[in-house]
Amino acid sequence: MLIVIAVIALLLVSLYVSAHYNWWRPCVDASCPRVLMYHSINESAEGISPDLVVHPAMFEKHLQYLNQQGYQFRTITELLDTQPDGKNVVLTFDDGFLDNYTQMFPLLKKYQAKATIYLAPEIDGIERLDQSQIHEMRDSGLIEFGAHTMHHVNLDKAEPEIAAEEISQSKAVVEALTGDTCHAFAYPFGRYNDSNVEQVQQVGLRSAVTVKKGIEQISDPFRIKRISVLGSTNALQFHLAITRGRYRV
Repeated sequence: MLIVIAVIALLLVSLYVSAHYNWWRPCVDASCPRVLMYHSINESAEGISPDLVVHPAMFEKHLQYLNQQGYQFRTITELLDTQPDGKNVVLTFDDGFLDNYTQMFPLLKKYQAKATIYLAPEIDGIERLDQSQIHEMRDSGLIEFGAHTMHHVNLDKAEPEIAAEEISQSKAVVEALTGDTCHAFAYPFGRYNDSNVEQVQQVGLRSAVTVKKGIEQISDPFRIKRISVLGSTNALQFHLAITRGRYRV
């Protein structure tokens, strides 16, 4: 009886480990760019889901790991425009959290790493970047700013005219905030439909990222997959995500 219990326990542990540490997934060729998705970089999660908040010390470990593995940091538009050789990674940050300036930006400067931040200029419930901070980050040459709708709306459920306005207005406001042309877009919640893709294209945006997990050569710049990095993602899981596209079922 004890042997049966031990076997069952071992099986359950094995299932848990395999589900949360997907070592069994095949590695993706290093020539495929890695596009990572972050939100907040902070020491605490107040008022938002802890999974959206990565501790600065852990984020620095991610930068060190990527450097050690020979990845070159690109913005999303730089990646698509130049199609560089070698190992490339794009750090993306959704929403425009204030801590992207106070916590994340100093680490980018330390490691000379680039990133793309998708701004939702009138999103509620978070401390947002202001224009002076946006200008400083842009002027560093390390940050590209993209659009993320005005109010962080679910485009798939929005009326077509509302979705179109949210997309076009957010592009215009990001351009006013930065003084640069806005080329990049991120679908809030990763929710979108074919009509939304057309709306993004019609206003002159040149790329759009989703929340669908994976690593692949970018054949459709308006449905780009990303690697999700959560507050609960540990170092081993990060390695599995970078090499395989995701680390858990």
